[in-house]
Amino acid sequence: MIGILGGTFDPVHYGHLRCALELKQTLGFEQIRFMPAHQPPHRDVPAASAAQRLAMLELAVAGAPGFAVETIELRRNGPSYTVDTLLALRAELSSASLSLILGMDAFLGIESWSRWERLIELAHLVIMQRPGQSLSAAGPRLRALMQERLGDAAALRGAAAGCIVLCPVTQLDISATRIRRGMASGEDMRYLLPDQVIDYIRREQLYVCAISTQ
Repeated sequence: MIGILGGTFDPVHYGHLRCALELKQTLGFEQIRFMPAHQPPHRDVPAASAAQRLAMLELAVAGAPGFAVETIELRRNGPSYTVDTLLALRAELSSASLSLILGMDAFLGIESWSRWERLIELAHLVIMQRPGQSLSAAGPRLRALMQERLGDAAALRGAAAGCIVLCPVTQLDISATRIRRGMASGEDMRYLLPDQVIDYIRREQLYVCAISTQ
């Protein structure tokens, strides 16, 4: 069982890492791959370069059992459409159980994604559910898909793709925006992200002019 957690990771922080660990423990993933996007279709261009975001991720997961970095989107030019990524990963992994890990907000907006209906054919969808979050804002097609495809950890193990699993995770109020601005203003960002990532940001002089609102 492999889980794919995508994002800009600009920078990676403990909000990402803690949720991934809880999913690994709760659902039994053998591996969770952190997948930095090259050019996110729904977001501004990241402040750090692709190479810098990759370096920070590699530092963050070094030595962590079952954590790895997936570079497939960084190796492609143009926007990082998830459906294309899953098509490529499915070709690589054959019939292995593959899960796309999403936050609740991303899942509720998934109908705006390119060829979103194909995602469930290529992978399971694992939805991170933080305290207070619900599916009440889901549209009718998404609600129908949930009713048809809702499963559990056993369903992830029993098939290569096709299920939707809700998994509660701890709410950590950490944002990359807050970290970028804090680093720019000289604040101490310890305990929000790994020390080795902080050291890298300082060496590379990243986020000196952190004006992004992401």
